[in-house]
Order: sequence, then C-alpha cells, then structure tokens
Amino acid sequence: MDWQQVIFQFLGGLGLFLFSIKYMGDGLQKSAGNRLRSILDRFTTNPFMGILAGIFVTVLIQSSSGTTVITVGLVSAGLMTLRQAIGVIMGANIGTTVTAFIIGIDIGEYAYPILLTGAVMLFFFKSAKIQNLGQIFFGFGGLFIGLDLMSSGLSPLRHLPLFTDLILEMSHSPILSVFVGTVFTLIVQSSSATIGILQGLYAENLISLEAALPVLFGDNIGTTITAVLAAIGANIVAKRAAAIHVLFNVSGAIIFLLFLGLFTHFIVWVTGALHLEAKMQIAFAHGTFNIVNTLIQLPFIGAWAYLVTKLLPEREKQKEKIALYLDETLIEKSPSIAIGQAKKEVIHMGNLSLDGLRTAYTYLKNNNPDEAVFANMLEKNINQLDEEITKYLVKIFPHSISPRDSNELQALLNLVCDIERIGDHSENIIEQINYMNERNIVLSDDARNEVYEMFELTINSVALSIEALEKGDLSKARHVYELEDQIDEMERYLRKQHIHRLNHGDCTPKSGLTYTDLLSNLERIGDHAHNVAEMLLDKAQIRK
Repeated sequence: MDWQQVIFQFLGGLGLFLFSIKYMGDGLQKSAGNRLRSILDRFTTNPFMGILAGIFVTVLIQSSSGTTVITVGLVSAGLMTLRQAIGVIMGANIGTTVTAFIIGIDIGEYAYPILLTGAVMLFFFKSAKIQNLGQIFFGFGGLFIGLDLMSSGLSPLRHLPLFTDLILEMSHSPILSVFVGTVFTLIVQSSSATIGILQGLYAENLISLEAALPVLFGDNIGTTITAVLAAIGANIVAKRAAAIHVLFNVSGAIIFLLFLGLFTHFIVWVTGALHLEAKMQIAFAHGTFNIVNTLIQLPFIGAWAYLVTKLLPEREKQKEKIALYLDETLIEKSPSIAIGQAKKEVIHMGNLSLDGLRTAYTYLKNNNPDEAVFANMLEKNINQLDEEITKYLVKIFPHSISPRDSNELQALLNLVCDIERIGDHSENIIEQINYMNERNIVLSDDARNEVYEMFELTINSVALSIEALEKGDLSKARHVYELEDQIDEMERYLRKQHIHRLNHGDCTPKSGLTYTDLLSNLERIGDHAHNVAEMLLDKAQIRK
C-alpha cells in the first residue's frame, strides 16, 4: 500500500471539500443578503419559528456550527432569549442534514461540468448576482470532487487488517463508534465533512451500518465544540446557549443508542422500501436522527432552559458594557449579520449623542453641575464606541462580502464620524456653559430664549435623523433636510439680531462671543444630522 498516496489523496480531498462547502455557503449567504439578518431578528418569536429559522439559515450558510455561533453571539448581545436560541439550535441540527442529502444524490460524474460552469460565471461576468451564483456552482462541484478524492484515497484501507479490525470492533461497540465520530468532528470542525466521509466509507463497503449509525450520533456531539469555543469569554446567557447545544445533542445520542437495534432495522426497512443508494441511506439516517430528536425534545425547551440556568447560575452581576451588539465571532461566521450588528451599535451610539445634546440643553437651562458630569460621561462612551465600531467594521472588510454590504460598511464608517462629531459639539457647548459660569457671563433674556429655540430645533433634527436611520424612514430623512435649512436660516437671522443688540448696548462683547459660539456649535450639529439623512437618501437612490 502506498501510504503517501492514501494520506495525501485523503487530506487533499478533505481540504477541497471543506473549502468548497465554505465557498458555496459564502455564495448562498451573499445571495441572501440582508434576509439572513431579518430571519434571525424577526422569525424567532417562538421555539417552532426558531426551528424553521435555524433550518433555513443553516441551509444558507452550509454550517450548523456557523448558525450556532451566530445564535450564541445574538444571545450574548441580548437580541435573542435563551428559549429562542434553543429553537434555532434544534433547527440548525436539522438544517445540516441537507448537505448529506445533497451528497447522497449521485451527480459525481457531473461535478466537473458544474465546477466549470461556476468558474465561467466567476471569471467572465461582472454582475454580482451571477458571480454569487458562480460561487455556489463552483463550491457545489468542488464538494463532490473532494468527496470522490477522499473515497478513492480511503478505498485501499479495505485490505489493511488494522482498519478492518477497528471497523469490526466498532460494529460490536457503539460507544467506540460514537467516540470516533465525536473526535473526528472535533478535529475537522465540520459535521458535514464527517458525514461525507462516512457516506464514502459506507458506499465502498468499508464500514457496516451498525458501526456507521453511532458515528452519526458522535458527529452531532462533536459539532458542538464550535459553540462552546464561541461562548468562552461571552456572558452567562451565551454560555447557557452553548451548554444547551451540548446537552441537546448528547441526550439525543443517548436516546438513539438505547434504541439502536430498532433504529437500524428501521433504516434497513426504509432502504428496501425506497430503494435508497448507500450514500442516501446515511443521509436518511442522519435526517431521521435529527428530526426525531428535535420532536422528542421540543416539549422540554422550558425544562432545558431551567436546567442550564441552575447548572450555570449568575455568579456575579454583569458589568455594563458600552458596546451592546458587537460580537467578533460573527465576523468570521456571517459578515452580513456582523454588519447588521454594527448598524445597531451605530444607532446606539447615535442615541447616546442625542442624550448628550439633550443633557447640554438641560445644563444650560438649569445650571446643575450633575448634568455636566453626566454629559462628560456620555462623551467618553461615544468616543469609546467610535473606536470600537470603527475597528469592528475594518475587520469585516477582508471577508467575503457582497458589493451591497461593502457599500453599507463604508456608509457606517461615515455615520460613526458624523455621530462622534455631534458628541464633540455637545462637549463644546458644555465647555462654553462652564466658561460662562466661571466668568459670571450672563446672556440677555432675548439671547437666552433664542438659543433655547435653536437648541430645540437642533435636538429635533438629530432625533429625527437617528429615528430615520433605525427605521429606514425616508420621509423622516427628508424632514431632516427641511430642519437643517431652518437651522441655517435661524443662525443667520440670530447673528443679525446679535449685532443689533451689540450696537444698542443690550449685550456685552464677552456674552456676545459665547452666544455666537453656541449658535455655531448647534449649526454644525444640524449639518451632521443632515449628513445622516443624506446617507439614507443616497442609499435609496442607488437601489433604484
């Protein structure tokens, strides 16, 4: 036996398979675009809908581990409850069986034409939609070529006594089979790869059905390691979600091991009744295991949530985080969802800047030092968010994203700058008020009322721009345009009023200087609110 050929061919096939399934998943994900985010945001209102969402997302990204990592991230960010997460995790287990069914379809002889079709789409078409489709085709073809390489590489093992003895031992020891499936999936980090190899071994008669089925169970246990790794360093709720994934799959494996004989007879009966090929037998067994396991455990979602809450209690009060939605594990698994999380964080930052502006207004009116302290704290948080969001967005850029997502990233970077500048101008206003207090500068009643009026108009403009950004409301964005014109016009008019008061001795030069500085900062804040609205309207125009 040529060991070098066996090892190299197997590892080469495995590498091609893993690349192809990731590449195909990226193409599917880019084709889905923002729908991936909306599915997990909107369609997890109850466990059943969570299961459907988990199935759909896993089919799109071709990775149950990826879906689980995304789910853990959303739980960690507080965007999904533990009960919702359990449903998504159950659905992810079912969704991953689709890959096994795809492999079970005997289209290996067409793999090379499919690969060529994908290459033509990728290299000879500029349309993003066609390129995404080409990526799907290329990955789809490569998947079968990788499987064929692995099967060919392993086929000589049938003549190796050590291998045949191991398979015989696995046939008599289901626990050993479960262990083999678990360990191999832990190493490869892809349950789809483990199932694909198992289908190849079974098709080549290198492993019996009695040994293959427990390997399936172990495969489902091994795939949970990714969620466990993603939960390290996350909050307690995310750790609970990862724990449920482990407990759900381990308990499912135990249930099916107890009824292994009955399950084996069922698969044999179905194979005869439906005339299933060897690879499709494994796919059917994998699908049956995950669907039945989900149906058995679905009524106990509440019990699972209660159990992990007891196993992983809240040992200490969680420190309040400034960034609420940023999770770096999402960048690798789903850049599209990571962009959605970044947008939520930008909106959060916008609301903080609005709070800072309102606090500055209250400080001007009431002269309460506590307001100044609170405003300074908000400004520090805004600056920190500016740094964290920018770093987060920059890390997304190198990943495989669609042109639309790329434009969204650039727009978010610009938004962060505008919102941070709103915070800076609010800080300037606080400093101006402190300057007035230290030097006993008092504005005249007319000047003070004029500043109040412009303040309220500016606050309204910023609030509308943030609301328009959050809801994608173009009518509100257009209204911000109108308010910005009013702010500009008001500033010009009030400066004339100020000159008139100076000429008549109604105000001093010192108070006048402070007055004009306040107007200037408010006018600049109006400009930045206008920039936020302009970005929304420009994006809407591009989509047309």
